[in-house]
Amino acid sequence: MVMGKAQEKAAGMPLHWKMGIGFAAGLLVGLVVHYLAADAAWIKQVITWVTTPLSTIFLNLIFMLIVPLMFSALVIGVAEMGDVSALGRIGWRTLGYTIVLTGTAVAIGLVMVNVFKPGAGVDPVMAQAMLAENAQRSAQIIASLDNQPTGLEMFLSIVPSNVLAAASSNGAILSLMFFALMFGVGMVLSPAEKVLPLKKVIEGVFEVSMTLIGRVIRLAPYAVACLMFNLVVVFGGEVIVRLGAYVLVVVAALAVHMFISYSIALKLSGRSPLAFFRGTQEATLMAFSTASSNATLPTALRVADQIGLPPKISRFVLTVGATANQNGTSLYEGVTVLFLAQFFGVDLSFGQQVLVMVVCILGGIGTAGVPAGALPVVALICGMVGINPLGIGLILGVHHLLDMCRTALNVTGDLVLTSLVAAHEPAQAEGATALASDRQD
Repeated sequence: MVMGKAQEKAAGMPLHWKMGIGFAAGLLVGLVVHYLAADAAWIKQVITWVTTPLSTIFLNLIFMLIVPLMFSALVIGVAEMGDVSALGRIGWRTLGYTIVLTGTAVAIGLVMVNVFKPGAGVDPVMAQAMLAENAQRSAQIIASLDNQPTGLEMFLSIVPSNVLAAASSNGAILSLMFFALMFGVGMVLSPAEKVLPLKKVIEGVFEVSMTLIGRVIRLAPYAVACLMFNLVVVFGGEVIVRLGAYVLVVVAALAVHMFISYSIALKLSGRSPLAFFRGTQEATLMAFSTASSNATLPTALRVADQIGLPPKISRFVLTVGATANQNGTSLYEGVTVLFLAQFFGVDLSFGQQVLVMVVCILGGIGTAGVPAGALPVVALICGMVGINPLGIGLILGVHHLLDMCRTALNVTGDLVLTSLVAAHEPAQAEGATALASDRQD
């Protein structure tokens, strides 16, 4: 007991508390500067030469290590399953639960936006001003759609013709995961004694990646402070109140899915929702701060171990889920499309809303787990149902705040998904439940 307290004291303040302090500090200082000296030349210099470079370096360090981490985690997760039938069983369960959770999220969002109709209350003058301010960026986002594969091309692009090219492209992350999946299957099918040295090398890559990210993550509180300062010093209080009705509907829908849908899913997996949310708060806060599922993957993997999820399942499900299980993204896309439809007076039929729901589910699977990864998908869906895609300029002022909120839901959803999948693996479920019970005691 004494040793445990000594170790806890030596560890110092938990990381999520440090990140919370950094978040609050950046928010408060940004608000003060916004209202006292937002137009001062020295503020622009601070943003350009201090806060933006620091936050960018932090995110780049994380993204630099994501490719080796994702590859090694997925390969090891597949290889440790021991047989292809186990992989198939877990893979199909992961896909099934992903569709159910994502479909539920989109349905919640569509119901709430139809009930509260946030687009009907937007000030047209302010909206037009926002469109004018963000016209150039909106055009750039829409132009990026020309480089996005669609239909059969999207399906075929999952199988990479060049693995190195896939590893160097954010948009090809599914291709990289497919290669890692096939590589892991190949290791399972090969003689164990011949692939054992290779497995140890890949395990070494995983450990080195986690160690380096553990060092980098110590910079998170400072990076979070810089990110929040940059956001608030530009928009001030308007980052919260601008398009208030739209923001409230998105946040409320995310909260309903987080605390009701996920609680039900956790009960079905045999876990206490309260203990789960308490145990995963570090990953949730990290996701909220960085607005990136991929950047939060290392933290999510560590948290999964801490709450007693089986490593061989969590490495597989969390790595895949960082790109494929994005409940918050799908919900956000659905609410945003209907909000823009209400604002522009486009009356969407029930069939069109079902189409929006289906595309949002697919879009959640294919959206890159990086900041602002949902915007091109929103523009694409708008064009499909007759809404001016340039309308995304309306929500750019508050997009980053909502991006942070939906990413927090995405990462928490990945951990919920892992709990559901693990609960149906008898040997794993028994050990994980026992460990979770011990941690609660």
